[in-house]
Amino acid sequence: MDLEKILLDKCKDIINSWQENDIYAISFLVYSNTNEVFENIENFPQFSVGYNTERYCENAPKISEERWNYAFWPQNNQVIISAENNEMAKHLIEWYQEMGIENPGILLDDEYDEDFNYIGKGPVGYYELLMLVSKVARELQEDGVIKSKFGDIPILVHDLEYSWYCKNATIEANKNGQAIDFITTFYEVING
Repeated sequence: MDLEKILLDKCKDIINSWQENDIYAISFLVYSNTNEVFENIENFPQFSVGYNTERYCENAPKISEERWNYAFWPQNNQVIISAENNEMAKHLIEWYQEMGIENPGILLDDEYDEDFNYIGKGPVGYYELLMLVSKVARELQEDGVIKSKFGDIPILVHDLEYSWYCKNATIEANKNGQAIDFITTFYEVING
């Protein structure tokens, strides 16, 4: 089973359906929810795709929380993977098995460095899914799907906390620096 291709095709279908002409960023939200359970797997992840527009953010400055914080976005994400989507949830479980990921959803001991910065990777399987989603985003950037429709805009690969690994996933997804304003805003100005 090729989960990467399935996700790529679903993302293309969603993105191609958007009609707004002032989209400046795309959200690939990968979120692990403690309340989501599928086939006894707790913390089942959710992957959804959405966007923000210049009109909605009222042309906020390039380096501003109003522009880049998902909490300020229109919450228009369309869910691709969730505990409620039986078919996609089963695809994810099959992918976990193929990848040798055992005990998905299990929370390991929180890992922090000496300065009490979180250095863990979330529930088992979450990080691997995040990296797969980042790869899908990079493919969309590299094959010109995004640029031909919206221009050279970023795909933000994120959770709700803007964890360290989301920074890396977003950089990997946007190899031509499309996400530099987001990275600067969240990881240098706000959380720096």
